[in-house]
Amino acid sequence: MTAQRITATYRIETAYPLQEAAETMAGEQSTGTFIRLPGETDEMRELYGAHIERLTELGEVEEPSLPGAGVPKGSGGKPVWRRAEVELSWSLDNFGPSLPNLVATVAGNLFELRPFSGLRLLDIGLPEAFAARYPGPKFGVEGTRRLSGVEGRPLIGTIIKPSVGMGPEATAEVARVLCEAGIDFIKDDELQADGAHCPFEARARAVMRVIEDQAQRTGKKTMFAFNITGDLDEMRRRHDLVLELGGTCVMASLNSVGVVGMVELGRFSQLPIHAHRNGWGYLSRSQELGWSYVAWQKIWRLAGADHMHVNGLQNKFCESDESVIASAKACLTPMFESKPCTVMPVFSSGQSARQAPGTYAALGSSDLIFAAGGGIMGHPDGPAAGFASLRESWEAALKGIPLDEYARDHPALAKALTAYAS
Repeated sequence: MTAQRITATYRIETAYPLQEAAETMAGEQSTGTFIRLPGETDEMRELYGAHIERLTELGEVEEPSLPGAGVPKGSGGKPVWRRAEVELSWSLDNFGPSLPNLVATVAGNLFELRPFSGLRLLDIGLPEAFAARYPGPKFGVEGTRRLSGVEGRPLIGTIIKPSVGMGPEATAEVARVLCEAGIDFIKDDELQADGAHCPFEARARAVMRVIEDQAQRTGKKTMFAFNITGDLDEMRRRHDLVLELGGTCVMASLNSVGVVGMVELGRFSQLPIHAHRNGWGYLSRSQELGWSYVAWQKIWRLAGADHMHVNGLQNKFCESDESVIASAKACLTPMFESKPCTVMPVFSSGQSARQAPGTYAALGSSDLIFAAGGGIMGHPDGPAAGFASLRESWEAALKGIPLDEYARDHPALAKALTAYAS
């Protein structure tokens, strides 16, 4: 296999012979259809057809995981459902280094093919041509640290809450309290965009006045990720306004703006892009269907994301801790020799001072954003103490000191451990 081939690895479940099932996948997503066609020569299939690079049986299951799957003729009403791992490859010449067409190829009609009662995309491998074509993150870990002024520890942040309902001045007041607490990072909730009760421009101007005032007094400029999600022209206008006002981050909802929207935003943005994954569950929650995060995040990193959400340990959602850490490690793993494309993972969802040691021990890195809503805003002594408790918990984690021990001389941490006891 040459460096000019794209690879994709899948876990499949089927009642059909595994080789036949894999050949169905390869044909559907390249030269063929359900029957051999006139003009579909052996030479064409060799050059442009998807190749089966590897097929590894994983075992049998008692019943199909998903409804609607077919069974082969002659099964006598007693099909055997097998799982396997399949790696397919395609010539780069099929569609060139194009992210939209990559998605259509590795994650197109496959998911609805009748022979399969399960099909999940586990990983993709891309040749260097993609690194040459797409910008990747312009800021990533290094640029985010430079703009925030935070080194040697995670950025600690929060989300404006309530998510919606507050006007521009009320939002700015929340930002003021957080900035005075010394927080590193604040973001709009993904539900807050440009509604009539809180127009984007008015919100951005009000919040940036607060941030600039605080920066003038203390020298610390809080990074605020303004949600610019919208049509392309709207995102450009909103980005330009944030840049003009001295802001240092914008946010976009990946599944809302799509691959092309993120590619274009990545090309014109002069600020770090905080990429929110809301909607991720419909792509991933069934373990027998959809995408793994390891594969999915590569698309958005190439498109230009600088920060990517990965959930958090002991989160409020359905994702396991093992999956969260695997996602975060993927974000920090280089994609190409010529262009690492590493991005800063964002831990969020039900986070508090309690998760810092486990997060650091599992990830082995402090290159992350640790975002807590209630973990900061709900502290018994207020947001300043909430932020302090997270700072102290990460100090303890980085020094290898148990939280209970560190809390003896750190009151904010001590109260957080009591308040957020499980």
